[in-house]
Amino acid sequence: MESSEEITGTLKPCLLRRNRSREHHGAAASSLEELKRKACDILEIDKSLEPITLVLAEDGTIVDDEDYFLCLPSNTKFVALTCNETWTYSNTDGGTAWLSQESFESRDEVDSSVGCRWKNLARQLKGDFSSIVLLAEEDLQVLIDVPCSDLAQELSQSPEKTQDLQNTLQQVLDQREEARQSRQLLQLYLQALEKEGSILAKQAESEATLDEKMDEVDSRGVGHSTLSSHVLTVLKEKSCPELSLSSQDLELVTKEPPEALARALSWDPEKVEAVRGACEQQLTLRLQQVQSLNSLHNISARKNSLTEEPGSPKRAK
Repeated sequence: MESSEEITGTLKPCLLRRNRSREHHGAAASSLEELKRKACDILEIDKSLEPITLVLAEDGTIVDDEDYFLCLPSNTKFVALTCNETWTYSNTDGGTAWLSQESFESRDEVDSSVGCRWKNLARQLKGDFSSIVLLAEEDLQVLIDVPCSDLAQELSQSPEKTQDLQNTLQQVLDQREEARQSRQLLQLYLQALEKEGSILAKQAESEATLDEKMDEVDSRGVGHSTLSSHVLTVLKEKSCPELSLSSQDLELVTKEPPEALARALSWDPEKVEAVRGACEQQLTLRLQQVQSLNSLHNISARKNSLTEEPGSPKRAK
């Protein structure tokens, strides 16, 4: 399995400035966290004012997702906000009104608004259309539900191409649903086997072993999950949770200690390993799809350049 670091290792040139400042500074980073560190150094932000938050200078969109950052175009302008700063309107980067917020505690509510959400997703696709395979099911549905004319304007594409894009998004969503239904049929078959008693007996033994392990974990005071409540809810309630999670969430699940995950979900170790394995396979598949799409794009670009090189001879006047 190729790590996400290998895919995201290219340095992305960016422009940074402080809030209410007009002076921009250039920096290049391969990840969002690296850009934050360089912003603190270049902009000379005091350690006591960290952690900082990076927002788009164009419209104030908060950038706190690694996949979103990687899909942004080169030379994107960022504003670094310290922990004690609040966002206010400024015309430093043009006439576009920036996002206004009273405190960073409310930024999740602002970003979760429907209008802002689909525009953020559209910008992500505009930077790299191969990122479709990295989107969660909820994000795919949001883009499908957007009026074609609005999405076309945001993507700077023709309505015909935008409709093709929405059809592709629907196909990706349908494929994940088909995969979920196939796995549900398999689960029904396994449930039929459980009625014979052998699997139930093994499950009872596993639960007893799990209780003993959980008691040991409690005695050591470790084993708490670091996953968000949203991810835990998807893992517990969805029949095929790996299809409903974003690539970033899938990576977090694969890195989560099995003991902590078993404790948080009240699962036996076998079920935890099965879900972690499914998440790892899904993450690998999505990364491979991204590589394939990028390869096809590069091949297409080379073919176009070759067909345009010869040219027809110019007629003398």
